[in-house]
Amino acid sequence: MAIGVWISLIAYFVLMIAIGIYAMRKATSSSEDYMLGGRGLSPKVAALSAGASDMSGWLLLGLPGALFVSGLGSAWIGIGLLVGAFFNWTLVAPRLREQTVHYGNAITIPEFLANRFPTRALSLRTVSAIVIVVFFAVYTASGLVAGGKLFESAFAGVINIGGLSDYATGVILTLGVVLAYTVVGGFLAVSMTDFVQGCIMMLALVIMPLVVLFGEGGGGFSQASQTLNEVDPNLLSWTSGLTFIGWLSAVTWGLGYFGQPHIIVRFMAIRTLKEVPVARNIGMSWMLISLIGAISLGIFGRAYAVRNGMNVEDPETIFIILADLLFNPLITGFLYAALLAAIMSTISSQLLVSSSSLTEDFYRLFLRKDATDKETVTVGRISVVLVGVVAVIIASDPNSQVLGLVSHAWAGFGAAFGPLIILSLMWSRTNGTGAIAGMIVGAVTVMIWISLGWDASFLGGPGIYEIIPGFIASFLAILVVSSVTADAGEYQQIPR
Repeated sequence: MAIGVWISLIAYFVLMIAIGIYAMRKATSSSEDYMLGGRGLSPKVAALSAGASDMSGWLLLGLPGALFVSGLGSAWIGIGLLVGAFFNWTLVAPRLREQTVHYGNAITIPEFLANRFPTRALSLRTVSAIVIVVFFAVYTASGLVAGGKLFESAFAGVINIGGLSDYATGVILTLGVVLAYTVVGGFLAVSMTDFVQGCIMMLALVIMPLVVLFGEGGGGFSQASQTLNEVDPNLLSWTSGLTFIGWLSAVTWGLGYFGQPHIIVRFMAIRTLKEVPVARNIGMSWMLISLIGAISLGIFGRAYAVRNGMNVEDPETIFIILADLLFNPLITGFLYAALLAAIMSTISSQLLVSSSSLTEDFYRLFLRKDATDKETVTVGRISVVLVGVVAVIIASDPNSQVLGLVSHAWAGFGAAFGPLIILSLMWSRTNGTGAIAGMIVGAVTVMIWISLGWDASFLGGPGIYEIIPGFIASFLAILVVSSVTADAGEYQQIPR
């Protein structure tokens, strides 16, 4: 492999670890510092951290791969996410920032729910922590799969650890670098690295489609369109071959935003309530540019591959293939770093949220109620490693698909937490019994739907994305159970 690639990658790794060391010196003295950065994130850091931790490797692998295969019909996933993110920033962000402080200065989502519904505090913290750890183990695994695919495609035979395959080596190295700065620097390190990684990701998604279209062998927009029409006219259609169920399953990805702990925890950490709108504008601009780039990469990457006779065995690796083919080694290394940035930003966020739940909602709740801040920070670091090990086991199958793993975990969180977060922030009649019912019904509905294969095929027709029945069932469970039960003393005036 060219030395330029290694120079770019090593520089990236050194930068990430340096940020972790800096964050350790700045904000790891207490639980609130380690797990929430002392609620001191600036709008730009909060915005790009939320975006980078949200998008993960699926933005550069999964989504372009779906566009490569199916055409613009798959772009509805991105549109649904864009709309969902906007309403998440508008409806949830300001309320969650204010109410987590109002209800006992909560530093985790389970703690906020427990403080909001005190008569069911123990049950809520336990159930929500279990949901977080289980689904985040799967979600983290999706990032490690992306890291494995990068090393398998781009570094075949270059690095060998104890006779492991290239894929397994990639999984382990990806986790190792993430652990290095997450364990050391906590939430502040994760957020600061997310900011840098978000900038790298966006730049890569601007550069790559432009070179694919207008560089050597690209042929420009008109030639790319002609090539795609010759292959299959449906590739350039937003609706051809797309059923209503298929369209609905794509756009309802946006519902998942309201229940993603690794995203909404950024809202809790913004410096002041007044800065939320600024963060929203920055975050939405970043997301729009990045999604357009990913969609363009997938669709025009297909045209480039056809025009140049390329055989792409795994469509989810089109970004890696084009990065290696079209660019100077230094730029290729930068693009690989962008992919690693997408992967690592999400993994680190997920590990930290899982760790905070294990520490605050298990260890401190059941084992050591009087644990010191130093002790909880240590336990948090150990928990990060443990969740990472479980994720490696889940990611051990090299045939795993990034988008498939992400879709299941995204649906699980969206159904279990989405309706509950919305109603707990905005409907004063929500009570603890309804909250527990909603979480359990949402999570179980998603798991049953997946196990029965109804996400792939439902009643002989196309599959229905599991977030749809899960979200609806959870929402109704909270409304119905809260309406027919009464938890004394829980009906309080909600701020804002």
